[in-house]
Amino acid sequence: MNFLFLITGLLFIYILGWLLSYDRKHIRYRSIVVLFSLQMIISFLCLHTSAGIQTLKGISSFFNWLMVQADGGVQFVFGGIVIGKNTSVFFLNVLMPIVFISALVGILNYIRILPIVIKWTGWLLNKVTGMGELESYFAVSTAILGEPEVFLTIKNKIPQLSAQRLYTICASAMSAVSAALLASYMKMIPGKFVVVAVFLNILSVLLISCIVNPYVPTNDDDLAKIGIEDQKQPFFQVLGNYIQDGFKLAITVAAMLIGFVALVTFLNNSFLAIIHVSFTTIIGNVFSPIAWIMGVPMKDISEVGSIMATKLITNEFAAMGTLHQVSAHLSMKSIAITSTYLVSFANFGTVGIITGSIRSISEKQGALVARTSLKLLLGATMASILTGTIVGFWF
Repeated sequence: MNFLFLITGLLFIYILGWLLSYDRKHIRYRSIVVLFSLQMIISFLCLHTSAGIQTLKGISSFFNWLMVQADGGVQFVFGGIVIGKNTSVFFLNVLMPIVFISALVGILNYIRILPIVIKWTGWLLNKVTGMGELESYFAVSTAILGEPEVFLTIKNKIPQLSAQRLYTICASAMSAVSAALLASYMKMIPGKFVVVAVFLNILSVLLISCIVNPYVPTNDDDLAKIGIEDQKQPFFQVLGNYIQDGFKLAITVAAMLIGFVALVTFLNNSFLAIIHVSFTTIIGNVFSPIAWIMGVPMKDISEVGSIMATKLITNEFAAMGTLHQVSAHLSMKSIAITSTYLVSFANFGTVGIITGSIRSISEKQGALVARTSLKLLLGATMASILTGTIVGFWF
């Protein structure tokens, strides 16, 4: 049965990608096979071997440890606030640690550890998949730095990029997540699924690009000249910048959650008053067939479909919060599929962020991204569906 749903998920993705494709005659089937094979190998090693399971536990434990360290700073600033017994405050416990993780990312970037890891991992990915030097570099770097910061690493390249290459890097930015957010995600969903999703999403978005946006990549990029040149600034200035960026990110996420969750609450109450069916139930029914195609058990498809739609309309944090609340009623297979589907930035709000980021670098390229924004969102969402489908195969 698992194999059957793997096939249905892959067929759904291929058919939808074929319908959206810019060039159906030149879909890159060889690269698709290579990327999919890598995903199956990685997911098997991570989820079905003792070494892989222990590695994921170790990574999860490390990020949990980081959250404990971050709590020192949070408690120093907010410790005098009395909220209530056994009450967890999302802003303090989940969002504020982003400031500390962002500082660590800044330090690792300043001492050139992250640039070396990104460069050589991207080089290896390109050699194996043939997806292009810049595309492979960007796919790896966006999974660490996140957007919009990752666009600064190739700001000199963006004005010269073709429409095809621009689509691929923007889709990568929507499909990956910032390393600064991983620990916060792990507070709401199992850490092993967060880590697996990060690995698979790098490949998923490249695979989708082979269908929706096929082209022969060029390898004339001087990767030695790209990257955020923080080492030219004093260390504490760089550290302060990353700390401020982390705080701004936490505030931005909080504002988005307040606005979107309140909007969904308003729509739920409005729909209930008019037609006696909540808004989330309606959108859940729309996404339920997709959840079933991915392999979600029939009893869970309505609830999972609603969570999937919530992520698309609001953001991953709002959807993860809902999943955390209802996970006791879902099967492990449903939790695995839904959790990995949620670990990406594929939502309507991110479209605006990416368009604005590109426009700030190149007005012309920003206008091009704006014209293809819906197809970008669909491509990134398809990448999340592919990741969830592959993980569901192993449960």
